[in-house]
Amino acid sequence: MAPLATDMYVPGFPELGRALHARESAVQLSMTAFLAGLVLGQFVIGPLSDSLGRRRLLLPGTALFAALSLVCALAPNVQALIAARFLQGVAGAAGMVLAQAVVTDSFLGPELPRCFSILSMVLGVAPVTAPVLGGAILSVASWRAVFVVLAFIGVLLFLAALLCVRESLPPQRRHQGGVAVTFRAMGRLLDHRAFVGCMLTLAFSSAALFSYIAGSSFVFENLYAVSATRYSLIFATNAVGMLLAGWTFGVLSRRLPVGTLLTAGVAVALVGTLSQVALLAADLGDLPGTWACLFVTLFGIGSVFPASMSLGQSLGRTASGAASALLGGVEFLLGALASPLVGLFGTGSPKPMAVIMLSTMLCAALALVCLVRPWRPHDALPQDRSGTRS
Repeated sequence: MAPLATDMYVPGFPELGRALHARESAVQLSMTAFLAGLVLGQFVIGPLSDSLGRRRLLLPGTALFAALSLVCALAPNVQALIAARFLQGVAGAAGMVLAQAVVTDSFLGPELPRCFSILSMVLGVAPVTAPVLGGAILSVASWRAVFVVLAFIGVLLFLAALLCVRESLPPQRRHQGGVAVTFRAMGRLLDHRAFVGCMLTLAFSSAALFSYIAGSSFVFENLYAVSATRYSLIFATNAVGMLLAGWTFGVLSRRLPVGTLLTAGVAVALVGTLSQVALLAADLGDLPGTWACLFVTLFGIGSVFPASMSLGQSLGRTASGAASALLGGVEFLLGALASPLVGLFGTGSPKPMAVIMLSTMLCAALALVCLVRPWRPHDALPQDRSGTRS
């Protein structure tokens, strides 16, 4: 829900502004509000679920997301839309953060990376394909229809959660001692060097992805004179690359350590961004070269997502809700901060996007080498004495 809702309505920004008599900055603030709610919701819901259980928060969160999507569709002015989008983000965070926690509760050993490869394909491809899906809806209806579709998706997912997702955290495995204990687990996770490394590797890789989403349309359509239809094809091809990378990770995780696959994913993405910057520096950055470099980069990022989530959640298994909150919350926080940078440094050249993507992937590589140190064995987060988790 949350990745789709982030920017599915972006193609309708001009129409939305005219309909609500709002400035462009106010319309963009509605996305910022959603992302703020999404980050805050994950930081609150994830740790609480370690104490209250998953379904008790998953079901109302999913239902509220559907209801608030309808509120967005009926918003009479931009102020109401901004407020509804913030609350929609908080509600949408439930499905996002609890999905990872439920997977961690339910699977062990080689099955955990395989399941995270499936989950990462959804989380990685949804923000890439959302603008394309939104554009298709806007070709036959108004911007309000996008939120009606999101409400419908929310209803379907509520029914799926109600009928198919059992409680994965029984009472005897929950944290005892109230809310303070559950949030204390986040502090203990932040003292765990390898977990922090996984969190930052995932977050900086997400920042590279969001930079691509924010800047690629300007690069291909404005600078390389690509039609909107052809750009959609490029966008879809790169999304398929991410899907292929997630599937490949799921297959290889049965044979290779997750740390090795995480290192390989960061290395591939780094090669893609370095190649793009090098081509542009040598004035060789034509359309095929740029497309190829971006495909390689996104293929690498498609491997980083499941690998960092698998390793991070394994390290924080005794507080999987708090671990999921930190991994997902910081990921979207850095992604949201990186998105405007492409426009801030200018869209008259492909270099700003390329340099920002390279910078974020270099940060991801530093976090991997200095903090995760995948060549070393890692100990999971120890159990808090006031908790009852085994």
